[in-house]
Amino acid sequence: MNSALVYLVYRFFYRLGDFFHHWYADASRVILHRYVLLLEQLDRTFALRVTLKYFFQPLYKDYTVVGRILGIIFRSGRVLIGLAVYAVLTAILIVIYLVWLLVPLAILFYVAYAY
Repeated sequence: MNSALVYLVYRFFYRLGDFFHHWYADASRVILHRYVLLLEQLDRTFALRVTLKYFFQPLYKDYTVVGRILGIIFRSGRVLIGLAVYAVLTAILIVIYLVWLLVPLAILFYVAYAY
């Protein structure tokens, strides 16, 4: 009987530790991976890296003065819009991630102070 009680207590703490490992370590890795995938998909739309690489090149191979000026203007707008979208998504991810981290602690505090 004593060994069964010890086993159940051991399994309880083992599963509790496994839950927190899954909640914090594994989920953090998944969230970060999905965020990187989202940024890669957005880079196909905004092409921020390619736009910065060819920033001072004329737009559509128009080597006139107007083509060079418009190229810089349009690419500047594209870079600013892309950076704004990335910043908003990063801010949203940080808020969601912080809420995700605080949910188990909030539940523990609620249970501890409710009784």
